[in-house]
Amino acid sequence: MFYDKAKIYIKSGDGGDGMISFRREKFVPFGGPDGGDGGKGGDIVFTVGRHLNSLIKFHRQVHFRAGNGEHGGKANRTGANGETLLLEIPPGTVIRDAETEELLADLVEEGQEVMLLAGGRGGRGNARFVNSVNQAPRLAERGEPGEEMWITLELKLIADVGIVGVPNAGKSTLLSVISAARPKIADYPFTTLQPNLGVASLDDNETMVFADIPGLIEGAAEGIGLGHDFLRHVERT
Repeated sequence: MFYDKAKIYIKSGDGGDGMISFRREKFVPFGGPDGGDGGKGGDIVFTVGRHLNSLIKFHRQVHFRAGNGEHGGKANRTGANGETLLLEIPPGTVIRDAETEELLADLVEEGQEVMLLAGGRGGRGNARFVNSVNQAPRLAERGEPGEEMWITLELKLIADVGIVGVPNAGKSTLLSVISAARPKIADYPFTTLQPNLGVASLDDNETMVFADIPGLIEGAAEGIGLGHDFLRHVERT
């Protein structure tokens, strides 16, 4: 099944906590503070993947979280940073805030990336709080929490040629003749219920992508029926 819309939850990683620690050496029983900083939380990054043409992955899984930063350690050891979560999407994907519908990103080219949520900053360990007044601080910071939000993904197919017409006009038959695609073909209206992509070889080094758009009824441009849902796939064609 073709999926061109999805709503998902994303959360960047929390920063790790700073450490409260003091040196304990053989001949220095009361050493100074040596608590390390917490690691940074992982980011949420979207990238345009190769050979992707559907949002099906985001129907199988809805919640996505980056890794948390590790806590600081003794001997001024900084905690490891949380793992960044890289999410691949098809070219032509529009990302919006699900609550406000604000446009966050419109990714169209292979390899294009956008960091949507930054990971939380790691907290400082007690070694960072030494001053002339307090030489042995028993204070450390907690890591900052990561950011979170619900977003919508909307795919607008990118093709060289869009095949648009009324129902049962032979669009799918044309696609099956000029490309290797095998869309459903039958002698009744509205056989095609979702866009189909076909690739035609022009020569050894060049291809052309065709998009077969489901049949449109009168008034589709004004949103009658599923007009807007279908027509957005020829927006970039």
